[in-house]
Amino acid sequence: MQRGMLKSLALSFAGLIFFAASAAQAYDLPDFTALVEKNGPAVVNVQARQNGSDDNAAAGADDDIDQEQIPEIFRRFFGPGGPGVPRGGRPGGVSLGSGFIISNDGYILTNNHVVDGADSVTVRLSDRRELDAKVVGSDAQYDIALLKVTASNLPAVTLGDSKKLKPGQWVLAIGSPFGFDHSVTAGIVSAVSRSFGGRDQQYVPFIQTDVAINRGNSGGPLFNLDGEVVGINSQILSNTGGFMGVSFAIPIDTAMSAVKQIKDKGFVSRGMIGVQIQDVNRELAQSLGLPRTGGALVNATTAGSAAEKAGIKVGDVILAFGGVDVVHSSDLPPMVGASAPGSKVDVSLFRDGKTLTVPVVVGELSRDATAQAAQGGGAAAGTNPLGMVVEDLTAEQRQQLGIKDEGVVVTRITGVPARRAALQPGDIVLMVGKQKVKTAAEFNNAVKGVQPGDSVMLLVRRQDASLFVAVSVPKKAD
Repeated sequence: MQRGMLKSLALSFAGLIFFAASAAQAYDLPDFTALVEKNGPAVVNVQARQNGSDDNAAAGADDDIDQEQIPEIFRRFFGPGGPGVPRGGRPGGVSLGSGFIISNDGYILTNNHVVDGADSVTVRLSDRRELDAKVVGSDAQYDIALLKVTASNLPAVTLGDSKKLKPGQWVLAIGSPFGFDHSVTAGIVSAVSRSFGGRDQQYVPFIQTDVAINRGNSGGPLFNLDGEVVGINSQILSNTGGFMGVSFAIPIDTAMSAVKQIKDKGFVSRGMIGVQIQDVNRELAQSLGLPRTGGALVNATTAGSAAEKAGIKVGDVILAFGGVDVVHSSDLPPMVGASAPGSKVDVSLFRDGKTLTVPVVVGELSRDATAQAAQGGGAAAGTNPLGMVVEDLTAEQRQQLGIKDEGVVVTRITGVPARRAALQPGDIVLMVGKQKVKTAAEFNNAVKGVQPGDSVMLLVRRQDASLFVAVSVPKKAD
């Protein structure tokens, strides 16, 4: 009997060991080796240069700027010189980024902000070959640039379906952070369809991940476990300039839609219905009779727009667009922008205590409006050619800052010129050139005559330090 009990215990112990081993095997972390070996050769390093550049200028750019003094919250990743500092922080510098080959005949995808304003672009392959690249086309709102090199039989990535991504799935990035080619980092999808809500890239439903992304990863691919590209690494959330666990990628579906349009017609079209919207908070929901917060409250409609023609009114709350719920007002622009102009979409509304559905024939966002929104060319109230919005300082703010007779506060960055100069909300602008400015009206009047190709010197106060910043407005494309 004792022998039988011992045998039974032994079998039970063996069973526990087997169960533990099986459980451990079931929860093993993935091995990315095969994925990297297969797809790494299709990832490239992108170098964008302006005229007069040299390697020494780019390499020494970090000496010109204290990186801790430019904590831009949504930060893009440039190479030497730091984020927001064009081409190494001085005229004629180099911007470094990543990219990936999407076809064997030499088409390469990267971010627009990596090559924006470049006079020449070079890509370095995994076999160390360097090839001159032509910018076929780009789109600032999607932050997409399509490059082409003269070569054949190149290794290309496999494209996936970003709409199938779910929070918790493993993803992997390959890129060139800080110029270290083919660095591999991994993590999970933190969230999908993230929208920032600002005019800059308001049409992108970002993929949020916790993959370690740093300067130089910009434009690199984000892979799923099947080795398919599901996104393009584009931005990070940081107040130090380095990775802090929150990074964002452009869905590959969005990017390839832009690529197709660039190939077909040279530019990207977007849908527009012509409404100005805001979030619905608890107080607004209560006053409107909504059972819960959510949706996009219409506070203005454009005369003659698709929305006005469909009967959408000020005070309506848009609850769904094309059958997809609108949780935050920032959810709506990506849905509308991705809709084909001329298509008919059902819009669910809440009005006077009732829910109704109206069909809307989507209009087309003008290319001029898109450019203005991306570059701060006047689409937003209070903006100006420098791509920034400023407001008057209150008496309390002046007292706290110790400023009496000068200064306006930057409240929003809306375009490329201010972003390149590393300006950020909260900066105090004291002077435009040699002219002191005390009100937003004085500031906007001082810069209203700035033309493409001009550079304006601003005296900016940040925390306890003041410095002159040159803000250059890019020349228009020929």
